[in-house]
Amino acid sequence: MSILSKENELYASVVQVVSRFDDHAIYRMADGSDGTMTTYEVFPGVELIYNDFHTEECFQGPRCYRDVMEINHCRQGRFECDFPDGSCVYLEEGDLSVNMIGNRALRSSFPLEHYHGISVVIELEQAACSLSGVLNDISIDLYALRDRLCGCDRCFIMRATESVEHIFSELYRVPDQIRKGYYKLKILELLLFLSAVDGTAHMEQKQYFPRSQVDVIKAVKEYIIENLERHITLEELSQRFNIPLTALKLCFKGVYGTTIYSYLRTYRMQDAAVLLSRTKMSIAQVAGQVGYLNSSKFASAFKAVMGISPLEYRRGNQRITEEPSGMVGVGSRSLTGRIMMKNISSDWSQTNPVE
Repeated sequence: MSILSKENELYASVVQVVSRFDDHAIYRMADGSDGTMTTYEVFPGVELIYNDFHTEECFQGPRCYRDVMEINHCRQGRFECDFPDGSCVYLEEGDLSVNMIGNRALRSSFPLEHYHGISVVIELEQAACSLSGVLNDISIDLYALRDRLCGCDRCFIMRATESVEHIFSELYRVPDQIRKGYYKLKILELLLFLSAVDGTAHMEQKQYFPRSQVDVIKAVKEYIIENLERHITLEELSQRFNIPLTALKLCFKGVYGTTIYSYLRTYRMQDAAVLLSRTKMSIAQVAGQVGYLNSSKFASAFKAVMGISPLEYRRGNQRITEEPSGMVGVGSRSLTGRIMMKNISSDWSQTNPVE
């Protein structure tokens, strides 16, 4: 039986079955949020889960103190964890984490409102038995791995490396006809790789932010997207939210993975994309709605983010609704928040106004 579906166990109260097949099952969040998990049993006690979330909130199962290890790989998006000491740490694209379920953070979320990745959930007692007889030349001590990477209630995080990318990239495109055997090989490769990792060499790479500071940064984000038509400088944000300019820049990038300028620029263009596809507003009107007085500058910015001009986008995506344009504009803000924050560049200077 799948670890996700065991009654009164890890996640039974927060996920529900969508469908079952011979070799896998699909679950979704029980609260109706937009999140699905596709799970495969690879070995007895070892489960591979594909995560696909389009929401800010992450499901949180009941706290469990059994020996269950969770290995996570973030392919797209960001994963935020709040720890009991009031600090926050982030799993970024390409990163890997190892944690014991009993050491779970107080709260987890997806700051970019989308998250795609893989989880490997391991029940140590059962998995230790099932893995012991796989191959004579492969020796994996799961308990030693737990103590080395997750001792003292630690959450081990390894930032993106070529080795991590090699292991996980192939798991996102496995042909169906070899899936069962391939999963076994890749799980063994992953566990052997982690068995040789020097945990202390990676522990210092994590960057923590105080929960209080993260709350301020999230308020900054809400403020700038509620005022898309305004040109707000970083100095103004620093003064309004009583946060030093350096801390503002550093923590915003830590939470959202990019500069304020790049985040807002991408958000504006995605908001504009919704307006172009769902209203009859002229391109000049759309430009003004998202804070551009110059239509030419708006068109250049739109093409840089979306890959095509505003006119080309409208021709290929227009779905006019009967709502007044003002109402569509309001609605687009909530919809835009659920669009993947792709094409975000972190190379823009933060000394410029937020425009």
